[in-house]
Amino acid sequence: MKNIVILGSTGSIGTSSLDVIARLGEEYRVLGLSANNNTDLFLKQIHAFKPRFAAVLNPASYEKIKDQIPEGTRLLPPEIDSLMFMASLPSADLVISGVVGAVGFKPLISAIKAGRTIALANKEPMVMAGKTIMQECERWQAAIIPVDSEPSAIFQCLCGMSDEHSYGKISPVISRIFLTASGGPFAKYNGNLDDVTPAQALNHPRWKMGKKITVDSATLMNKGFEAIEIMNLFNLPEEKVQIVIHPQSIVHSAVEFNDGAILAQLGEPDMRVPIQYAITYPQRAPSPVKKLDLFETAKLEFFKPDLGRFVCLDLALAAARTGGVTPAVLSAADEIAVDAFLNGKIKFTDISKLVYSVLRKTPSTGGVATINQALEADAWARETAQAILQDGSYQKAVI
Repeated sequence: MKNIVILGSTGSIGTSSLDVIARLGEEYRVLGLSANNNTDLFLKQIHAFKPRFAAVLNPASYEKIKDQIPEGTRLLPPEIDSLMFMASLPSADLVISGVVGAVGFKPLISAIKAGRTIALANKEPMVMAGKTIMQECERWQAAIIPVDSEPSAIFQCLCGMSDEHSYGKISPVISRIFLTASGGPFAKYNGNLDDVTPAQALNHPRWKMGKKITVDSATLMNKGFEAIEIMNLFNLPEEKVQIVIHPQSIVHSAVEFNDGAILAQLGEPDMRVPIQYAITYPQRAPSPVKKLDLFETAKLEFFKPDLGRFVCLDLALAAARTGGVTPAVLSAADEIAVDAFLNGKIKFTDISKLVYSVLRKTPSTGGVATINQALEADAWARETAQAILQDGSYQKAVI
């Protein structure tokens, strides 16, 4: 039996994970679940899967559900330590991290230090201090299996190779990584991006995801985050990662080797495929996901990203080149900017302006960010972003 902890069980990754587990059968058991605000759904999940542990980070949510927990489930207090506790449970065989943002950083480190296997959908920690995280994995004999569609595709393309060529080890046989992106709702948009509303930005043509990642997909910041994640996860230099806009989202990513051969992972755009692969790895299991019909796939398109139009992607790649704490600052500033956009405080095009304004103030550290440096940079960037948001100086930014 494989015991599974899911952090962020009411989000898109968490709900899909539970759907997969329910279909896989009794060999897979939910050991722990965590959520934040969606108490109605969380209670349904707890009663359906009867985990040994449950946690909500929001104190108001805790008060709302504390008297409705079924016998056999222990509700943990509303604090980050509860997530860290569940992530490091000795009986946990797999920790699925589906939380959003930097809140997943400390639980991830706890899981690594406990030597757990982590199915990681929460890319922000890998952006903030990915190189150090991979070093910690090696130190504590932990493993990370990427869950996002594109990193999972790369992982799958590299599986089966000898240890010296496996992920986390730079390999001269890898020529390029083709990191695909749908392009979001504005890949072929001819209107003025200044006028984009939150509803438009949240209308993703291919994937159903949480609000934060959907907006990041619309700005292409998410693809910048994934590029940084992949550089750290597979220990690759930036020049080996090529971002490709692929609106059909059929080719989830590909690896080109030094002999010119390319391995690609294809399939219908359904997150249950990479989630199930992470859960059952190294085995594969039958899935209800629609099978790809090549005869119905009329045309596959591939374009270079327009960095002049999608400035957030350019900022992310620049942060990757700068290194140090800059990616951590990028991640935190983006969280503040996206939240401000979703709440109607700034325009869609102001997201990149606010992020850039924070990046300009970032103290240069260089080298590899330690865990403490990344956390300190995250806190500094949030405070700085809020201050810039309030004084409105981001509006004068020229990128």
